[in-house]
Amino acid sequence: MNFEQARFNMVEQQIRPWDVLDFDVLDALSEVPREYFVAESQQAYAYADKTLPLPNGGSMLEPKIVARLIQGLALKADDKVLEVGTGSGYAAALLSKLSANVMTVDVDAEQQQRAKAVLDKLGFNKIIYEVGDGLAGALGGAPFDAVYIGGAVPVVPEALKNQLNNNGGRMVVVVGEAPVQRALLITRNGDAFAEQVLFDTYIPQLKTPTLSPTAKFNF
Repeated sequence: MNFEQARFNMVEQQIRPWDVLDFDVLDALSEVPREYFVAESQQAYAYADKTLPLPNGGSMLEPKIVARLIQGLALKADDKVLEVGTGSGYAAALLSKLSANVMTVDVDAEQQQRAKAVLDKLGFNKIIYEVGDGLAGALGGAPFDAVYIGGAVPVVPEALKNQLNNNGGRMVVVVGEAPVQRALLITRNGDAFAEQVLFDTYIPQLKTPTLSPTAKFNF
């Protein structure tokens, strides 16, 4: 399979038509080899417009959803980013391309190690890995310029709002349940929070914690 051509087709046929027009985001999507982040048995679907299962029962979101959420963050080269839900590691790679550094938190240490192995192999060395319940807030590093949540949640997590930089910190989060969820952009200025609907969608729920609430580890 010609993955380079498949990556080009993904950007041109899936991503751009879904109103992802930020050149930096499109460049990152064109550069990150998504086939490295999927199981060998799924490589034929690496650039398909579909959600893919992860070994731990979680999900790898379809590319256009990831792209649209990341575009909503309007990342700058000096931004410090928190990702909640490492998953496959693909979103972390894109976030790392677009920012100064990324802290990624996941409840599943084994899945995160799989993602880290791929990211290390591809040379992504600006990523900090933590195991824990990211919805309760990062274990350190706040405030963050941007927060990306890699799965749907019932409500906007207040703990993460309070970890945003109070001078324009942004968070993208998909909120709600079937049949329709909403992707929101939350922006903080001082103690005030503005909320904007980016689009309607339906994606899998963020994987729930399997750790004790006090279990915290660093890699």
